[in-house]
Amino acid sequence: MSGSSTQQMCYHCGDAVPVNAIFSVEILGKPRPMCCPGCESVAQTIVDSGLVSYYQYRTAPADKVDLVPEQLQKLIHYDNVDVQQEFVRHNNELSEVTLSLEGVSCAACAWLIEKQLSACTGVKQIRVNITTQRANLVWDNKQTRLSELIKQIHIIGYKAAPFEPNQQEESYHQMMKQYLYRLGVAGLATMQVMMLAVALYFEVFSDLDPEFKQFLRVVSLIFATPVLLYSAQPFYINAWRSLKARTLVMDVPVSIALIFAYVSSLWATIAGTGEVFFESISMFTFFLLIGRFLEMRARRKAAAASANLLKLVPAMATKLSGKQVPVRSLEIGDKVRVLPGEHIPADGKVLSELTLVDESMLTGESLPVEKHTHDFVYAGTTNVGDHFELEVTSHKADSVIANIVRLQDEAQFSKPKIAEVADYISKYFVAIILVIAAATWIFWHQHEPDSAFWIMLSVLVATCPCALSLATPTAVTCSTSKLGSLGILLRKGHAFETLCKVNHIVLDKTGTLTEGNIMISEVDSFSNEYSQEDVLSIAASLEKHANHPIAAAFEIYQNNDVTVTDVRNLVGSGIEGYYQNKHWRIGTWRFVTQSDNDQQAQFSSIYLSCEQQIVARFGYSDPIRKESARFIEALKSQHIDITVLTGDSEQNTRNVLNQLNIDHFQASMKPQDKLDYLQQLNRDNVTLMIGDGINDAPTLAGAHLSVAMGGGSDVAKSSADMVLLGDKLDKVLEARCLALQTRKIIHQNLAWSLGYNALILPLAVMGFVAPYFAVIGMSASSIIVVTNSLRLLK
Repeated sequence: MSGSSTQQMCYHCGDAVPVNAIFSVEILGKPRPMCCPGCESVAQTIVDSGLVSYYQYRTAPADKVDLVPEQLQKLIHYDNVDVQQEFVRHNNELSEVTLSLEGVSCAACAWLIEKQLSACTGVKQIRVNITTQRANLVWDNKQTRLSELIKQIHIIGYKAAPFEPNQQEESYHQMMKQYLYRLGVAGLATMQVMMLAVALYFEVFSDLDPEFKQFLRVVSLIFATPVLLYSAQPFYINAWRSLKARTLVMDVPVSIALIFAYVSSLWATIAGTGEVFFESISMFTFFLLIGRFLEMRARRKAAAASANLLKLVPAMATKLSGKQVPVRSLEIGDKVRVLPGEHIPADGKVLSELTLVDESMLTGESLPVEKHTHDFVYAGTTNVGDHFELEVTSHKADSVIANIVRLQDEAQFSKPKIAEVADYISKYFVAIILVIAAATWIFWHQHEPDSAFWIMLSVLVATCPCALSLATPTAVTCSTSKLGSLGILLRKGHAFETLCKVNHIVLDKTGTLTEGNIMISEVDSFSNEYSQEDVLSIAASLEKHANHPIAAAFEIYQNNDVTVTDVRNLVGSGIEGYYQNKHWRIGTWRFVTQSDNDQQAQFSSIYLSCEQQIVARFGYSDPIRKESARFIEALKSQHIDITVLTGDSEQNTRNVLNQLNIDHFQASMKPQDKLDYLQQLNRDNVTLMIGDGINDAPTLAGAHLSVAMGGGSDVAKSSADMVLLGDKLDKVLEARCLALQTRKIIHQNLAWSLGYNALILPLAVMGFVAPYFAVIGMSASSIIVVTNSLRLLK
């Protein structure tokens, strides 16, 4: 059965083959397309069994084969190129996606998923964040399919899908509703069983027949059974999937404790002798579920900040024709209309003359920003001016707001060294707990058999290292979200650690300490052959080949009749090219004259030469940022060394830095000179570099930590560890304070979780901790750690 030119049909069942599906079987000498793994498997079996004549003589396609669950068959659609356009990012031959996960509860769950997918062909990177319950996956599309990788996650017992904030929130509410149902059953059963247990403990019915006491035990069994089978189900699922993968998670000892307690109580009830623990089972499950429920709510709050950014992108956009279309269907070059008060649907260029945009969700600045023709605006920001027309310049998956969420997630996947140690400890801690619990039971069984079981129960529960695995992820997630609200985009996870250690800040001048909003304030022409208008046009034609604040100042003087050829951009010096067969240069005095003597160079000026003869001087002005002085003063108060590295002349640099009270600087530096300076610093210097230009890119990459100004070049931003979206230098100081606070809270969390386990373990082994107190202690420990981390959001 052959497919049409536009749509292939499955050779086995006749259904349409999903776009980008690569299922096929060689039948009758030709590769035949298949729509799914089920049809592929059956068709291959038919061929391998020598029954290929079936396809020669059949009168109709075969019925749809359902060898793969329906839910997994739907995953094939994630391989569709059009579907992937919304959530998959492509970088050369690699693809990247953020996945939402269900069922991830601890560090061991994350490790299990990472281990499973890392073993798959084509997977380059997989990192899981247990706080946000999201994963970042990078794979080679030529070697494997996204549907196959998601299927591998499903096989080990977790659910995964491309991250969509609305879908994840719906999934979260559904999960919380299930927890409330389970919690309700456990709570009702606990109340009933505890009343009976108290009566039995205090021998309220001591004068009654043994048959009546046995009846009360049977009633307790009836109430405890739905708690064990329904309410405690999440613990069994997590434990079973980890055991299948030959690893241990926190829910393993919890499940063992519940099952052992129930089985021994059931046997005691049937045999009519021995102790029963039905009240412990019910209460144990109830308190565990309360703790897990509160913990999930707190973790949700920590993870919601970045996801909420994506909710600002509207679902629909209005084309110029007035027709409304889904935002996900917008293509680059489409033109849409944005009405007053609406959220902007996509990244793009303004086609109207003037509007005002509220970018506070990106930059943290409350004042609206003026946008003129050809200015860029970003998806999720709000139009607070008149209606305007917009030309779309990027897809939803490549928008600035999507990149912010992605980079925040990536930063949260990175762990401080102390967190890696904690994860390593928690991985083996569960096994140690099981060994200690077994040894505890053996000891007490020999000395006090009646108490052996509940003491072992207490050891299993009280020492679960849940708080230890949550100590760092929750703090990093909260602080990353807080950075986003400050208008700082975190690109590398090591920033928090390094910010705490910085003792030397290296700054660029133009566009960093100054606004970078350069204007040509003076024009001196030294040639009778070329007018002032001519030299401005020639200079503009040369400068349009540069990406620097000074080059932007010449844009208004560009003349289409003036064309410069063979242009070369010497970063840090200037630009040269040919116009009317003459060699022209624009840049510093030394560059345009090819002379080492720059004593004739004037303050805040660049020069234009023709055949090494000065033709014109352009004086420019660049105001100092109003927060620069306050920023420098604050750095000095914290005893942080300050050095300015700039490609500008010494005279220009000294004039600016004298106003800011900065003593140490290096002027007339090329990119390599800046990098060499950093490399020559001794090892005691932990450097933070702040810059904005192309010439700052090598230095930004070479510093211990780097910050690019939001208004700077794309090259600088891609080289930096952090991007300052609002161009406010004082935000760097706030980020450092946040980093110091984050480190402090991580230490507090680890101290609490390790201290709690060190204290409770010997007490539980000695029999001083009752099972119900063990449950309360374990749950409270996790909640304290998460709540302490949430302080970072304030």
